[in-house]
Amino acid sequence: MPVDLLIRGGTIYPGDAAPFSGDIAVNGDRIVAVGPGLSVRATRTIEARGMIVAPGFIDPHTHAGEMLAASDARTRLALPFLMQGVTSVVIGNDGGGDPDVGRTLGQMQAIGVNVATHVGFGAVRQRVIGAADRAPTARELVAMRRLVARGMCAGAIGLSTGLFYAPQRFAKTAEVNALAAEAGTRGGIYDSHVRDESSYSIGVEAAIGEALAIGRAARVPVNISHIKALGRDVWGKAPAVIAMIEAARAGGQRVTADQYPYDASGTSLVASLVPGWAQDGGRAALLRRFDDAKLAERLTSEMGANLQRRGGAEKLLITGGVGAGRTLAQVAVGGDPVAAAIAVIRTGDPAVVSFNMDERDIDAFMRQPWVMTGSDASAGHPRFYGSFARKYAVYAKERRVIGVRAFIERSTALTADTLGFADRGRIAPGKIADIVVFDPQHYAARAFYASPELLATGVRTVVVNGELAVDDGQPTGIAAGRAVRHVPPAGRCP
Repeated sequence: MPVDLLIRGGTIYPGDAAPFSGDIAVNGDRIVAVGPGLSVRATRTIEARGMIVAPGFIDPHTHAGEMLAASDARTRLALPFLMQGVTSVVIGNDGGGDPDVGRTLGQMQAIGVNVATHVGFGAVRQRVIGAADRAPTARELVAMRRLVARGMCAGAIGLSTGLFYAPQRFAKTAEVNALAAEAGTRGGIYDSHVRDESSYSIGVEAAIGEALAIGRAARVPVNISHIKALGRDVWGKAPAVIAMIEAARAGGQRVTADQYPYDASGTSLVASLVPGWAQDGGRAALLRRFDDAKLAERLTSEMGANLQRRGGAEKLLITGGVGAGRTLAQVAVGGDPVAAAIAVIRTGDPAVVSFNMDERDIDAFMRQPWVMTGSDASAGHPRFYGSFARKYAVYAKERRVIGVRAFIERSTALTADTLGFADRGRIAPGKIADIVVFDPQHYAARAFYASPELLATGVRTVVVNGELAVDDGQPTGIAAGRAVRHVPPAGRCP
């Protein structure tokens, strides 16, 4: 039988086994044969000798929802992902997104990559309670649980939280347990930006402990979003955090994490500096507190302490709005950086890049076999355009923190298994044909902090659902991505 596509002579990393030299035959949207010297006729043959051939990379943590729902057709191609070989992404992370998962997935038309979504705890809490710092009433808790259940039944892969962010940070653990259980009973996961990655409140170790406890109470697999030790106060904590997760895994708990390969985090200026109590009630309430002379000393003192956690004003790069392209120190021009930050926040809440991680912690987390590659893709940070390419070029090829096989498996099969993508993440007959072919000598990120929107280099071919999305190093314009919907076990949805 003739096939549509033959990728011939590359070094194939199947996603869960040792590499070998061989061919891949694709018909329709499926891989139909894999092996050395396949004798088949093909409509199109791609010579891959000297290239690495791998399953399409899967990014478990992005903020690409707006890109994929854009009115502009080229924007929906998601080239920052495709040109790294990423064929599937997850949105709705950090508790964000729209509680109406059916609407979100329904909007994903003519897109360049496959997309799955979480139902976001923050979006759910905002809809039911608003921005207030209080516990839900019994009726409100029931309403939130119903929204999570509805999202899971509409195809969400799990519940995501961003417990560092207001208003999610106002929730107690028991509240999160109740909602996570709705995901767990429907075969989903609990994906969390934990309550504290630093020393803001309970500390990184206690925050990891809380996430593990939620997983046990709700009987749901846990994924730690963008695992890190953020700020000088907690540098060197990676071994302790790793030991906690290893102990949980040894006890039978399903725990994973994802990580981006950069020493700078990305968030907003308010989240970086403003204490949680000052965010009670939302932005309007925050601005009133800025004008309250009785609160001025407490507010500026705590913002100053948070600035030190971030490494100081020179370590905080504003990437959007007022001050974009300058550090907070440069915005302050020798004056009080906290006053400068308040002045900027009065105009909006710009994104910031915060240089606050230690390479030893990054390396330690990356070496763990349960840590996936993820980008936390957000505008203004080079991780959007470069996470997968940089991890290969810098951490696998140059520094050899991990091997090439480990890089590929933790960007494909491990991620597919964690997210429940049964048909993706591996090169094997019967699997969906999401494939990347890249040049091992030239695959690398070009994006960096001064120029965060440069596409990666070295990807020769990307196949999405059997269609050529990148051919000979150039995007074809074919939008072959699909919405990927989780299907809960029978009897768990109306």
